Amino acid sequence: MSYRVNNSILRQLLMLSVVPLALLAANSQAQEDGKQWESGKQIYDKVCGLCHAPEVGVGTAIQGRGLPAAYIQVFVRNGFNAMPAFPASFIDDESIARVSEYLATLPPIPVDDQP
Repeated sequence: MSYRVNNSILRQLLMLSVVPLALLAANSQAQEDGKQWESGKQIYDKVCGLCHAPEVGVGTAIQGRGLPAAYIQVFVRNGFNAMPAFPASFIDDESIARVSEYLATLPPIPVDDQP
């Protein structure tokens, strides 16, 4: 008997196992440098963009969607579907606020360019 495997499920499982390791490595480096990340862009690139950058196509693109800071905070802290929750020990509230501010400066992604 053969089984067909859904590629999107495999991709999500892979990301669920790889992303936390990459994030821990980035966080460890930031802590060794004696500081958390500085700018919203830097935080987005090192944490959020691993899944949510438009060219990645793993998580929903969040650029230019006008998401309220409180909305982003809830999803970062609690996770949703394939997105893991990120505790304050990993990314603090100020860093989440910086990401929200950075995202607010980005233009919307044209529908044709979204994965």
